[in-house]
Amino acid sequence: MRLKLKLSSHNSTRVAINYNYSLSSAIYQLLNFGSSSFSKFLHDIGFVTSNKTYKLFSFSLQLEKYLLDEDAFILKSPVAYLYITTPLVDDFIKNFVIGTFENQRIEIMADNIFTYFKITQAEILPSPVYTQEMKFKMITPLVLSTGKLVNGKFNQYYFRYNDSMEEINRVFNQNLINKYKVIHKKDYSGTGVKINWDEGYIEKALKKDKRLSKKVSILKDIKNPVEVIGIFCPFTIRGDIELIKIGYECGFGEKNSMGFGMVDVFN
Repeated sequence: MRLKLKLSSHNSTRVAINYNYSLSSAIYQLLNFGSSSFSKFLHDIGFVTSNKTYKLFSFSLQLEKYLLDEDAFILKSPVAYLYITTPLVDDFIKNFVIGTFENQRIEIMADNIFTYFKITQAEILPSPVYTQEMKFKMITPLVLSTGKLVNGKFNQYYFRYNDSMEEINRVFNQNLINKYKVIHKKDYSGTGVKINWDEGYIEKALKKDKRLSKKVSILKDIKNPVEVIGIFCPFTIRGDIELIKIGYECGFGEKNSMGFGMVDVFN
């Protein structure tokens, strides 16, 4: 299920570029108004399978009008929209909606920039019609990674669009299968999915020197930020409808609860 919140900035004119961690924290705070136990469980523990932890939600903040400064978005309109997506209707959506009515505000603090939004409206968005072949555009970057052995040590490597599609699809599928396991509480026995990038989009982007990847700093500890690299490119997905639905509702790829992997149908 997907929610759309209309926000209005209150005495705030700037939003930090690296707002992801702070906005994720604000979402947990709203959940806390509905159920402190669920909010604490999701934040501290989450859903675990195959030694991986999943929070099963993602989000995207869309500013109506802005200019880009060195370290911030300069708001030219007070209006913004926060999109939340999750399959956890009873636990997440219900408690989050309670939180929006109880608190009616979202505060973001990152890079010493404080932004205060009032929540002015909330609505449930209709789900798409899921088919065995769909085309999606990224609303937020898609993060996929693997371990690579460098000088005798395993390091985390973030995939780029021009890496091996076989490896990308392997990691992409395993992520969806793990989410399937925690949502349905059983092993997956289907045939998976396959994605292909939009080659026409890539060709046009490269001609315009437009970046197809994006680096975002996760500022849990401002002195030691975690640098995450995500892919920003439309893709076609073919295969198991259930996995496609899970990706749409949870976010595709990794670090969804930090605001990555959210998509919309690309017509």
